[in-house]
Amino acid sequence: MENSGNKKVLVVGAGGFAGGFIVEEGLKRGYEMWAGIRETTSRKYLTDPRIKFAVFDFDNPESLAETMRESMPAEEKWDWIVYNLGATKAISFSDFSKVNYEYLKHFLEALKSSEKIPERLLYMSSLSVLGPGHETDGGKFTEKDIPRPNTRYGASKLKAEMLLNMEGLPYIIFRPTGIYGPRDKDYFLMLKSMSKGFDFSAGYKKQLLTFIYVEDLARAVFDALEKAPANQTYIISEDKEYSQKEFRKLASASLGKKGILGVPMPLWAVKAVSAVAEKIGVARMKPSTLNRDKYNIMKQRNWSADISKAKKDFGFNPKVSLPEGIDKAVEWYRKENWL
Repeated sequence: MENSGNKKVLVVGAGGFAGGFIVEEGLKRGYEMWAGIRETTSRKYLTDPRIKFAVFDFDNPESLAETMRESMPAEEKWDWIVYNLGATKAISFSDFSKVNYEYLKHFLEALKSSEKIPERLLYMSSLSVLGPGHETDGGKFTEKDIPRPNTRYGASKLKAEMLLNMEGLPYIIFRPTGIYGPRDKDYFLMLKSMSKGFDFSAGYKKQLLTFIYVEDLARAVFDALEKAPANQTYIISEDKEYSQKEFRKLASASLGKKGILGVPMPLWAVKAVSAVAEKIGVARMKPSTLNRDKYNIMKQRNWSADISKAKKDFGFNPKVSLPEGIDKAVEWYRKENWL
């Protein structure tokens, strides 16, 4: 597709970690960028005066179509929509299903009733939809793998993917691996622990991890919207895997630590702690970062990813390697006094 500044692009979930970077990348490319947010969403990283806003109430499905019509006058619509809204942790499966599936369902219904179907809708899914995959054969995840999610999060994302397949809209699905970079709070917790000299990990067997720097993800979003064929699914990752030991070594260099003590914990202990943390979260009515879902992700030994399809279809080529990405993230955390 030809890059045109006239295209209108809506990023739903623009207030999330990756969402702000996606909006920024669209502005760099000259697109008319819309941030789809909720009333309570922070606009801390959405301050560029060129950004237009659409405020959605996903708990009031009947209002979504009206918001679309008010944002876009009759016979106008967003050319592309990036649906980045989602919950990565929740108190119960019903909460995952509500945010990751039902909100999308209502949004798609509103697009149809308001006659705002875009040329492309890019849905941000997750590598977690594939489940354990290649734990025993040592292979890499590909788009041909049959999804077998073993987490509530992954199952809810798969439900959303299946919905898109059935709705008949022109879609692109991204299944990114672990997303990291400035503003991220999940990997920050790991780096914060390492800054104190400790790296706690799950299990004793070698684990192969994959990552994608958030700005590389944002660039991939627009490269795919501009060039990729419709109705395709892509795995998004840096084209390399790292062991926990390698990650620790890179983090140690970025943090300026002479040594970080690796503290592997037996899986049974991690499982027990995760279950307790989840129950505490339920009691407080606040989802815990450490939970049984997270345990299934942490115990998985092989997150290797094959990105050849994305390379072939839209020239996907991550620019930021993990060493450089950790340096950038740590620099930002220090600047913002997180570290």
